[in-house]
Amino acid sequence: MDESRRDFLKKFGFALLSVGGGFPLLRTIASASEKELRTGAAVSTQWGMVIDIQKCLSEQVRRACIEACNREHNVPEIPDPEEEVKWIWSETYEDAFPEGIHPYTADYLKGKPVLVLCNHCTNPPCVKVCPTQATWKREEDGIVMMDMHRCIGCRYCIAGCPYGARSFNWRDPRPYIKGDLTPFPTRAKGVVEKCNFCAERLRKGQEPACVAAVKNIPGMEGALTFGDLYDPNSEVSRVLRENHTICRKVSLGTGPNVFYIV
Repeated sequence: MDESRRDFLKKFGFALLSVGGGFPLLRTIASASEKELRTGAAVSTQWGMVIDIQKCLSEQVRRACIEACNREHNVPEIPDPEEEVKWIWSETYEDAFPEGIHPYTADYLKGKPVLVLCNHCTNPPCVKVCPTQATWKREEDGIVMMDMHRCIGCRYCIAGCPYGARSFNWRDPRPYIKGDLTPFPTRAKGVVEKCNFCAERLRKGQEPACVAAVKNIPGMEGALTFGDLYDPNSEVSRVLRENHTICRKVSLGTGPNVFYIV
């Protein structure tokens, strides 16, 4: 059989597979991938966090968390709210949990500040829309990472994230960094950044900076709890078993791994 005939049959066979049996196969593969993301089967560890809303009503707690995160990651403090960069910040309860608001919402929650950050979703929409794989989900521990060097500034991930957890650098952020720089890489104009669950600290066996910061505040132990959700003996698993918790916008199917004690 000559090469031209072989090539023709090969192309015809591929076309037939696509039209006929190919679609069910592709659907099966896609379904399996989606199921893997939904169930977290692709990871052996899943880092997660529990935030006690009532304890975090303390301004001291919220300030300690934000300042520790900003210091650890060289987050700039840009005064213009349209250009601010934030990794962990406060939103009102109504904005954080729009699905949970009703006329009889408890008074102690109405209008109160809630700490929010990247939810490191089990099924992260930001990863799906990034054209350069500058954002990806780590297989070993489920953290949704960000590679600022690969980011082209298209901001698809910002549009894809339903939690507003990503910030765009509209200008060079370095002049707005307060204090001495830490070893964490500084960013440049035109890239996106966000919380990384302090992956650089986890490598050294340390807790995230925000979690460590609140432990130094008397009476506020447990305001933030961090650990492996897949380990039934971890502190974070114990806290989840013993408390009623909620997540942000669970109806979207993203599978957030940040939980809130109400």
